[in-house]
Amino acid sequence: MTAFHVMAGADHSFTRPAIRKIGIADLVDALKMGLDDFSEKPSHYVFLCLMYPIAGIALAIWSTDRNLLPLLFPLMSGFALLGPMAAIGLYEISRRREKGLDTSWSHAFDVRFSPALPSIIVAGLMLLGLFIVWLFVAQNIYFLYFGDGVAPTLSSFASSVLTTPEGMAMMIWGDAIGFVFALVALATTIVTFPLLLDRDVGVVAAIDASIRATLTNPVPVAVWGLIVAALLVVGTIPIFAGLAVVMPILGHASWHLYRKLVVAQD
Repeated sequence: MTAFHVMAGADHSFTRPAIRKIGIADLVDALKMGLDDFSEKPSHYVFLCLMYPIAGIALAIWSTDRNLLPLLFPLMSGFALLGPMAAIGLYEISRRREKGLDTSWSHAFDVRFSPALPSIIVAGLMLLGLFIVWLFVAQNIYFLYFGDGVAPTLSSFASSVLTTPEGMAMMIWGDAIGFVFALVALATTIVTFPLLLDRDVGVVAAIDASIRATLTNPVPVAVWGLIVAALLVVGTIPIFAGLAVVMPILGHASWHLYRKLVVAQD
């Protein structure tokens, strides 16, 4: 049975894994290795990751039907904040392939047997909390410029946002504040979930490692964030269907990026 130790690792000590300094070439290599993992059994990974386009379409329909159009873009963009947690099954597949173990898609659910499961859950709840705060902030930015009224149709809503000074100001501030949320998520989770899956160090040590990895490699981490954002945008263009390919590749690549950023345990 999984022991409940969240703040520290299994031995109740606070471990600080060593962090490497990496370059842009390492990001490219991580992407290539992620693509290689995906190419081994793409049908399995596409099946697993159909949740992403389905969730994206569901968010769009839900927002429209419930007259919550102002939250449509924050929901779609904020959903990416949960990506590091949602990709944990893909980290497990890459970890198993690295060790020469069976990589059948069912093993993506083996995370439930991880001794670090409580820490993984706590880190996931942290991301979920950040997502909820982002939605609250985004809604209030909309209210600041447009009040509590909502355009009756998607086209009229888009017109009011894209063709009015209020809409332009809202987008500028929304994008700026959204960038801060994305930066916080990236800096605190870039290695958190892979590290917890690999070693039961506790959620505080894992987040600490992510922050140190970011501070040690500010430019590569920033470029990685831009790569992720660009690929997610590309994946959403064909009615979110591209996410079924983009997300697993990014998930696998994130595991290999973790290997490059964190020195392996002796």
